[in-house]
Amino acid sequence: MFDDGTPIYRQIADQIKAEIMNGSLEPGGKVMSTNQYAAFYQINPATAQKAFRELVDEGVLYKQRGVGMFVADDARDRLASDFRERFFERVLAPLVREARQAGIPLTDIIDYLRAQEGALQ
Repeated sequence: MFDDGTPIYRQIADQIKAEIMNGSLEPGGKVMSTNQYAAFYQINPATAQKAFRELVDEGVLYKQRGVGMFVADDARDRLASDFRERFFERVLAPLVREARQAGIPLTDIIDYLRAQEGALQ
């Protein structure tokens, strides 16, 4: 389940985010408690707690005292927006810089992307 390259708490948070994005966890849905999560994956409860705290801080999960942890109503939209932002920063910004350096007009890139869009459908 967990790899050695990324901290376990980060992998847990990413897994929960992926489950929200693919619909396995729905808005308002209850998630396992940190103790349940820790027991199921045989990890330290503090590690699970750190992942859940991060998700609460990001507004992806919310806690109802005495009841449990739940998926925020806007979690999917929030995650999609964050992904979009990271995509533009990580993929498109370097592409634009490189195209500019190579003298490729942005209109050529746009035309290329439009042609690819048709090929993907």
